[in-house]
Amino acid sequence: MTEILGTQPAPDEWIVYFTAACALSLVVFRTFWLPARNAITIAHEGGHGLVALATGRRLEAIRLHSDTSGLTVTRGRPTGLGVVLTLAAGYPAAPLLGLGGAALLGTRHVTLLLWIATALLLAMLVMVRNAYGILTVLLTGAAFLLVSWLTSPEVQSVFAYAVVWFLLFGGVRPAFELQVKRRHGGAPDSDADQLSRLTHVPAGVWLVFFHAVAISALIGGGRWLLGF
Repeated sequence: MTEILGTQPAPDEWIVYFTAACALSLVVFRTFWLPARNAITIAHEGGHGLVALATGRRLEAIRLHSDTSGLTVTRGRPTGLGVVLTLAAGYPAAPLLGLGGAALLGTRHVTLLLWIATALLLAMLVMVRNAYGILTVLLTGAAFLLVSWLTSPEVQSVFAYAVVWFLLFGGVRPAFELQVKRRHGGAPDSDADQLSRLTHVPAGVWLVFFHAVAISALIGGGRWLLGF
């Protein structure tokens, strides 16, 4: 427990910039983004599920698909604050997780970050109801577990910084992708459109909200990671 809650040495400055460049490459280049986006989908659906439980809704199932889409099924009142918060939690989940991770890394709690991530993935695994989703979450959780157990503090630090940078950068792109889809008449049942029908607030306003959260988290998290 002392090792988990303790602090680790700060990495060299070049490692922080190197991991940032690697994470940005995964997001910018489509060839890398398509498989890497699965991690953002895990965070997205996990955000729906966590807020559903926090607002008293019943979490029935989470499904992750090979096209990087996902579905979280909850039960409860079809209207009201609980369902609105649940729907609104998906797109902000990855950038907010990145922001929280950056806060932990800013205080040099690398091991704690890795164990929290592992615990969240294992908790999510219980609710995943399709084979591809189970495999994806299991492999992701195994990666965190193996790095936490078997590698040196230096390797853990590189891995943790890369993950957090990816959540911050990767959290920005999905809202832009949704915006493009909607512009071409796609995604009629997106989170933004469902929120619009529930709240009578235009879907475009919800998209602005998603953008604002993601970009703010990137700026704030980036400042923590870079030590500004």
